[in-house]
Amino acid sequence: MTYPKLVDMMGRLIASPSVSSVSPTWDQSNAAVVDHLAEWCRDAGFAVEQLPVAGHPGKFNLVASAGSGPDGLVLSGHTDTVPYDEARWSTDPFQLREQDDRWYGLGSCDMKGFFAVALDAIRDIDLARLRHPLVLIATADEESSMCGAKALVETHRQLGRYAVIGEPTGMKPVRLHKGISMEAIRLTGRSGHSSDPALGASALEGMHLAMTELLAWRSDLQRHYRNPQFAVEVPTVNLGHIHGGDNPNRICGECELHFDIRPLPGMDLDAIREELDRRIGARLADSGLKFERVSLFEGIPAMETAADSPIVRAAEKLTGYSAGAVAFGTEGPYLNEMGMQTVIMGPGSIDQAHQPDEYLALSQVEPSRQVIRRLVQQFCLDER
Repeated sequence: MTYPKLVDMMGRLIASPSVSSVSPTWDQSNAAVVDHLAEWCRDAGFAVEQLPVAGHPGKFNLVASAGSGPDGLVLSGHTDTVPYDEARWSTDPFQLREQDDRWYGLGSCDMKGFFAVALDAIRDIDLARLRHPLVLIATADEESSMCGAKALVETHRQLGRYAVIGEPTGMKPVRLHKGISMEAIRLTGRSGHSSDPALGASALEGMHLAMTELLAWRSDLQRHYRNPQFAVEVPTVNLGHIHGGDNPNRICGECELHFDIRPLPGMDLDAIREELDRRIGARLADSGLKFERVSLFEGIPAMETAADSPIVRAAEKLTGYSAGAVAFGTEGPYLNEMGMQTVIMGPGSIDQAHQPDEYLALSQVEPSRQVIRRLVQQFCLDER
């Protein structure tokens, strides 16, 4: 196969900016990254689709397929990176730098490096010999809107039965993660002179009631839901930001609280929001305040792949690690929704992700390459 060497692929991917952000100032297209991957996948013998993400100009997914049938293996990752502070980087974040047995560069760990390692792992595999399909997926905007993964779900396609998402886990398999939602409570009251409380309705005092109920609800959740596989084994609710009022001698007319919720697998985000609305609404029923709860983003569901799934067992056998749980979110629940059984496993450490001088330790490259190659052998070449 004629596509570039591993280090050259790494260099070209890192040199192609693809920041995704909810801030238009930072947000960029991922087209250049997808173009590189499309070229290399075609050279490898895949049938390649570059799919525009509807409603998101400049954003693309890639689906590269070889072989046919209902089984097979999907190797998946996201093409975007988080924003960066160039002043905190030692060198150019868009230039691959090798030093101290590490590859430095924005996306080296999270997670452009996975694509280069995966393509290198299959370099000598004759795709014409596949008994079951091998599919490579590259998505847009995992770090911001998840629009790429959601667009794939909306195609209602069956892309494969088993999937590996190459997020940085030190090549330790992960089969569970928490979900996340970010919510706002907005209370509107009536301002007035602070000398007479009857002249207004304090949104700030109402928020005190709402926060008391919110924390009581958190305690109830943590009594009812627990999963010891997580380092923090209960769902969490974090009060992260509050703003209200404008002066000490005015009754507060408006107040807003932002918080996040990280549910365990088995907890439905919509049901959580409905319960929250019911409890806060009941607590404020006689307050004279207008209550509104707004989702700051759609949220990411929790993920769980069964412990006895063949892909989980294979990953455990090949790495020597039991599949675990993490608190950060991935595209895993969206692939599971598409009918795949998904494990999260890739080179690099989450400790290096989203950091200045992000790097991928070279010691992880060859073991990752070997594990990916053996998974392809087991799920795409061997009889099943």
